[in-house]
Amino acid sequence: MNPSAAIIFCLMLLSLGGTQGIPLARTVRCTCITIDDRPLKPRALGKLEIIPASLSCPHVEIIATMKKSDEKRCLNPESEAIKNLLKAVSQKRSKRAP
Repeated sequence: MNPSAAIIFCLMLLSLGGTQGIPLARTVRCTCITIDDRPLKPRALGKLEIIPASLSCPHVEIIATMKKSDEKRCLNPESEAIKNLLKAVSQKRSKRAP
């Protein structure tokens, strides 16, 4: 192999090392597809997940898992009923913490 060709080949390999891939599809991947506006009883709530907005999903997502049925419901973070629920849960949690 020609020495100048080997040097050019090595330089090409070194320059490709810093190249980053670009995703082909810029799809939004939110967990919640449909939002439920129905009020929710705190006693029926088993687990509450709050997923902040990110690059993959521009919306704040609140996912409630029910105690008895393990049903997952996506809640509307803008709803007054849900805001009150979050307030009640945070107050209950702060009372438990020493």
